[in-house]
Amino acid sequence: EVQLVESGGGLVQAGGSLRLSCVVSGLTFDDYSIGWFRQAPGKEREGLACSSDNGSRTYYKDSVKGRFSISNDNAKNTVYLQMNGLKPEDTAVYYCAADGTWGCGDDMDYWGRGTLVTVSS
Repeated sequence: EVQLVESGGGLVQAGGSLRLSCVVSGLTFDDYSIGWFRQAPGKEREGLACSSDNGSRTYYKDSVKGRFSISNDNAKNTVYLQMNGLKPEDTAVYYCAADGTWGCGDDMDYWGRGTLVTVSS
């Protein structure tokens, strides 16, 4: 059974930082693209940062470039999202997802259940 379990969400003040973690099991970590997404209340889910299976390609949504960074620890089957300079508009449920092909869309093969990030002004 494939599982993706996110952690690290919480309440932070504007300008602060958080690091989200996603532990992946049940698939060969190195064979999958992994990404981070979020969904704010009343809005569609959006792709924020994705990394290809071999790390040769990365994608960042314009609104998080320079503030968010995706990284992998293949030995721990874990992907991280370092978030700096957080803004109230970053408040959302954050999800990690995996796909057997390169992409950062809403059609990823596997999804976690999400972790809530709340940024206060």
